[in-house]
Amino acid sequence: MNSQIRKLFLVLCLLFVAVIATTTYWLWRSPDLEARQGNPTLVVRQLTIKRGLIYAADGRTVLARNRPRKIQGRTWYLRVYPQDDLTAHVVGYSTVGRSRAGLEKSMNDFLTGSNSNLSTVVDRTLDKIRGLTQVGNDLVLTIQPEVQQVALDQLEGKCGAAVALDPRSGEVLAMASSPPYNPNLVENRFEEILAAQGACTPAAPLLNRATQGLFIPGSTFKVITASAALESGRFTPESRFDDPGYCTVYGKRVSNFADQSGPEAFGNVSFAEALQNSINSVFCNVGKELGPQAILEQAKRYGFYALPPLETPESERRPSGLYQRGRLVLPDDPNAVDPGRLAFGQERLLATPLQMAMVAAGIANGGVVMRPYVVDRILAPDGDILTKTSPDEYSEAVSPQTAAELAAMMELAVQSGTGTAAQIPGVRVAGKTGTAETGRPGQNDTWFIAFAPADAPRVAVAVALSDQAGTGGGTAAPIARSIMQAVLAQSA
Repeated sequence: MNSQIRKLFLVLCLLFVAVIATTTYWLWRSPDLEARQGNPTLVVRQLTIKRGLIYAADGRTVLARNRPRKIQGRTWYLRVYPQDDLTAHVVGYSTVGRSRAGLEKSMNDFLTGSNSNLSTVVDRTLDKIRGLTQVGNDLVLTIQPEVQQVALDQLEGKCGAAVALDPRSGEVLAMASSPPYNPNLVENRFEEILAAQGACTPAAPLLNRATQGLFIPGSTFKVITASAALESGRFTPESRFDDPGYCTVYGKRVSNFADQSGPEAFGNVSFAEALQNSINSVFCNVGKELGPQAILEQAKRYGFYALPPLETPESERRPSGLYQRGRLVLPDDPNAVDPGRLAFGQERLLATPLQMAMVAAGIANGGVVMRPYVVDRILAPDGDILTKTSPDEYSEAVSPQTAAELAAMMELAVQSGTGTAAQIPGVRVAGKTGTAETGRPGQNDTWFIAFAPADAPRVAVAVALSDQAGTGGGTAAPIARSIMQAVLAQSA
């Protein structure tokens, strides 16, 4: 009998432990389970929360607001986007059926008042006690609506993206992706977004090409190769090269790009003139001398091989670097990388417009890359500032001397080289074109990166376009010029 009682007692103890363990597990997992976007309980609960508004940098232009609706005696708050497609890729959407994207997703805790700031927790608790509607916090972004509109207008009818940064702080002044989409259609007319046509196939309007779009950087990458060359101490802007129109890599000729603004072979030139005229052969030979690892290490100092820092969801950002079969690779064997083609931005290189804007901004800011950010401040429902973003140094890419030398070389490219279409009357502009061959005839990736004024930079920009028959100087540079003019007009 005692044996049976002991066995029964043991079974009861095991069952009790199992119950405690299971309960503890689900309590521990409950925040994760509740946070899942598909959780219907959470969706319903959050529809009763008056989400915070999202404003542009001027603090007046509303980018996201609520539309209250009475359903079965309860007030539900549905999201509306008054500016339609203006900031769709940055702001994203928050819906019943398709959940969230963009800042609506990554900043959801703040927008719903579910963040753990002490003042928010106290206010939320008092609201529950008094039976009041939970109210979220407002976001004020760094996006300048006038500049954003110019960027979107300039990209119309093209597949590509543009990013404008304040190089001194890292503020994102504009971030546009084309083709865009209207977030007001996501809830009930999503098929219209999917059916959108564009200048490329697929049009993929939901893709934020500014942070997710991977383009072959082409000759814009030459500023990174030039950075490595100048930092090595083995080259200066006055270093001389003989350009026969090609260089030889692994026994094969690599030619200069044929339809640049100049002859196919430039003869004896300085390093500064090589960047000014975007001479492939010179950079090919510089790459061979430096080796691929030195160039890639320099690229990493600008931010390559790391997820670009920004407040948008991680899933909506991609790192830049060498890609193999869709995967980021960093070969240990230097012989696994073609140093010549790497040096002028081909090989297997892919980069996002945000990354290349960071490159331009770093040179403009004396060699220091500032951490990009798009949320300027977060406001409590009563208007008090909960958080304010402070400029933060991301990396020191090059020395101040190298940055100054690069800026002068890039200024020559706009004055009388491949980037003359970016000239702004009365303003010194520094820039670099890029025209990357994709392997498909007449479908180049074209680029322009720049900053202005070159002597006191207030804006750095990167524009990337896909499926272009022309060059970066002819297709992307005019767009960059318009964006820079818009920024300078705002800060005049």
